[in-house]
Amino acid sequence: MFHLTELLGSIEAGGTKFVLATADADFNIQDRDRIPTTTPAETIQGCIDFFTAHPVAALGLGSFGPIDQNLKSPTYGRILATPKPGWANTDIVGELKAALHIPIFFTTDVNASVYGEYIQGAAKDVDSAVYFTIGTGIGGGAIQDGHFIGGRSHSEMGHATVMQHPDDDFAGVCPFHGNKCFEGLASGPAIEKRTGKRGEDLPRTDRVFDFVSYYVAQLCLDAYLNLMPEKIILGGSVISATELPKVRKYMKELNNGYVTMPDDLVVLTEFANNASATVGDFALAKQVLGE
Repeated sequence: MFHLTELLGSIEAGGTKFVLATADADFNIQDRDRIPTTTPAETIQGCIDFFTAHPVAALGLGSFGPIDQNLKSPTYGRILATPKPGWANTDIVGELKAALHIPIFFTTDVNASVYGEYIQGAAKDVDSAVYFTIGTGIGGGAIQDGHFIGGRSHSEMGHATVMQHPDDDFAGVCPFHGNKCFEGLASGPAIEKRTGKRGEDLPRTDRVFDFVSYYVAQLCLDAYLNLMPEKIILGGSVISATELPKVRKYMKELNNGYVTMPDDLVVLTEFANNASATVGDFALAKQVLGE
């Protein structure tokens, strides 16, 4: 049983960094650190060192993917065929449990984010939402009445098939799909490969952000037509307040009057620095203790 004096833990496992944190029962952060995503051995040891120094009762782990989150699977707890070099088939949950001896709720980083939005963010007043991160990778998580939407595994919305802009001849960066998926065309690495510069070093007037807005609009419209969520929330470093009106405009054009869409359907996350994933991790850690 969880005692109010015990702490909850969060690992936001990203492709470039791991954000580690502890919090009280009300999700107020007590300790926080970030470590670079290097090799699995070095990065996981950094997590173990942090939570050994700052013990917690349970841990929420939202990871880049794909992952095996099926508790009945023989490869549960592993990162699967990720494009992140060296990380495929890493048993991240197994190694953390063996060292820390605490329960762990394992899910994708975007599932953790949509849960954080549902608990305290832009989706706190609705029953259904989709969250997309547009950053080093592109992924989406969906929630309905407090439950993640997914069956055999988690969703892989960022690798769904995309319709390329007629003026865009970029070959894409996805090692699996090239320019045939959203991540291949609109992620941070795609921007850098196109322009030779990172997105944060480019003016927002650069044509690349128009292409990105077009692809994110497709991503949002697909989610809306498939799931009809009450909110679609955008996070990550690529989309800013500058692109949001373009995303809404392209989404409206692509819809072409077919279904009714609220003006405030698509919004930016209200959390700074992708903290929705951290809040979601804390809430999921609390949930796994209750189970």
